[in-house]
Amino acid sequence: MLARRDATTPGSPARLVLYCEHMPNTLTEPKTAAVLSRLFAAAARDEEVASALPSDRAMSSDRTRPPAERSAAAQDIYMPVSPEGGRLLYALVRAARPETVVEFGTSFGISTIFLAAAVTDNGLGRVVTTELSSRKAEAARSNLEEAGVAGVVTVAEGDALQTLADGPGPVGLVLLDGWKDLYLPVLHLLEPRLVPGAIVVADDSSFASVAEYLAYVRDPGNGFVTVEFPVDDGMEISSWTGR
Repeated sequence: MLARRDATTPGSPARLVLYCEHMPNTLTEPKTAAVLSRLFAAAARDEEVASALPSDRAMSSDRTRPPAERSAAAQDIYMPVSPEGGRLLYALVRAARPETVVEFGTSFGISTIFLAAAVTDNGLGRVVTTELSSRKAEAARSNLEEAGVAGVVTVAEGDALQTLADGPGPVGLVLLDGWKDLYLPVLHLLEPRLVPGAIVVADDSSFASVAEYLAYVRDPGNGFVTVEFPVDDGMEISSWTGR
């Protein structure tokens, strides 16, 4: 239900009229919903495989292992955002209406579909997402195409610190969901391109390897207002106020 002023009668004061307007929601489109359902089911089956490999928590905190090595070890592991987290991302993008959304860590494209669906429904903007694993980048492109939202997404394959170095802007929303020890370097890289009020979402905020990042965004002197959101493994949602 939305409000508008009706001043169609000459000489009469404007009246506040309530009216209903249909708002698109790509998440409810059959093809988009089917892809997300398939991917979440595959991610659930994937847990048994993931348990046999170094966990994301351990691998993210092992800074002695190069990102490419960690990526290769996890190239078949989904590590997705939760369904609730995905819907939260969709809602944030719909509300903020960012010109550019940047995602660090595409994986198989689950979170990217939520971001792209929101951008599509806003009718403006684009998503630039990054993925180090060639196998995952290829799979993500295929999933985005199947979900019907590939047209607003650019998948930048390679090291995010390189692919985003001369990257997009102005940036209105950032999702950090790659290797946790790289959250802060990626944020620093993007800070000069953040618009006032830009939203930065860090997934898995309960992981010990996110501590350095959290200390930074929770320090008011660094230009952020931030809150921890209790969804799945936690999301830290921060707003850039500038310095």
